[in-house]
Amino acid sequence: MAKMHPYFVFKGETKEAVALYAKLFNAKNVNVLTFGEMPENPAHPVPEEAKHLVMHALIELEGDIKMMFSDTFPGSPQVTVGDNITIAYMSEDENHIRSIFEGLSDGGLVTMPLQETFWSKCYGQVTDKFGVLWQLSYEQ
Repeated sequence: MAKMHPYFVFKGETKEAVALYAKLFNAKNVNVLTFGEMPENPAHPVPEEAKHLVMHALIELEGDIKMMFSDTFPGSPQVTVGDNITIAYMSEDENHIRSIFEGLSDGGLVTMPLQETFWSKCYGQVTDKFGVLWQLSYEQ
């Protein structure tokens, strides 16, 4: 069975994003590996300014949902954060949807407030402070 997991790439903000998302979505497991924690390779030493950056992070949520993250390595092409991914998050707990929406709205931009639609009693869209567009939907 194939699975798809969103992968976020940030410009040095990955630790902050992982902490927020892990909290909001009640992560059951969080793993973060920085470039400085990688095994040393004398042929390719990690510059001091990259050691604190995240090479790979994984958040595991209920229902076997996984979210993966990394920072761009200094000198690598920069990313345009948020323009290439939308995350649709559905839950059977309306209060959980409201709590997540509120957390993502802090420092973000609400593009569609939580409201009743023909497909959901509680649906909204918000771009969080990291530039990621979220669609949140209460599923009955």
